[in-house]
Amino acid sequence: MRVLGEHEVLPSVMSADPMRVGEQVDGLMDAGARSFHVDVMDAHFVPNLTLGSDFAAALATRVHALEGAVDVHLMVERPATMVAAFAAAADAISIHLEADPHPHRLLGLIRELGCAAGLAVNPGTPIGAIAPLADMLDFVNLLAVNPGFSGQSFIPTAPERVAEARALLPDRAMIQVDGGMDAETMPAVRDAGADLFVAGSAVFHAADPVESYRELAALARE
Repeated sequence: MRVLGEHEVLPSVMSADPMRVGEQVDGLMDAGARSFHVDVMDAHFVPNLTLGSDFAAALATRVHALEGAVDVHLMVERPATMVAAFAAAADAISIHLEADPHPHRLLGLIRELGCAAGLAVNPGTPIGAIAPLADMLDFVNLLAVNPGFSGQSFIPTAPERVAEARALLPDRAMIQVDGGMDAETMPAVRDAGADLFVAGSAVFHAADPVESYRELAALARE
């Protein structure tokens, strides 16, 4: 397992061109990207249906060849039924606090399967809800949009939520921000204490995805 690196931008492959995704991933890796984000949606927990374990495995073949990492975000109604299917390809898996009545047990399973364990939190969920699980977490995935679709507008309270989470978490636990990340929104969450930045549309829908990734990666490290 490659541990996700601090101050790292993770391109979200859900936003890639499905006819060119391998080519686009290779181009981003040539530009220095090493961690990629895979959004898994089941059309129940969220209204969209997206990437499965076969896609994650294919991506891992490319990414792991250059010692990169695959970060799987399970936006699904029953994450416990899917963790094992993704664990072979994933280096990190986040499950939604709102989706499972036994997150403590499921976070332990993710770690037992050799992956970093993350907890994803919807914008409407109080940050204090992560406190009882803080010692179990390798990272928290704070959504800065409502989950389900790419290209949504950044929710402006996200930096405050990042700062609140940073105060609750042990120093070793990283904070990932997912949704609405671009050159305008990233600095505020970075300065509030975020370590990882998931960027979908800002990278893959740009006129030059590689150049956009490089710009965001530089901002993440400032």
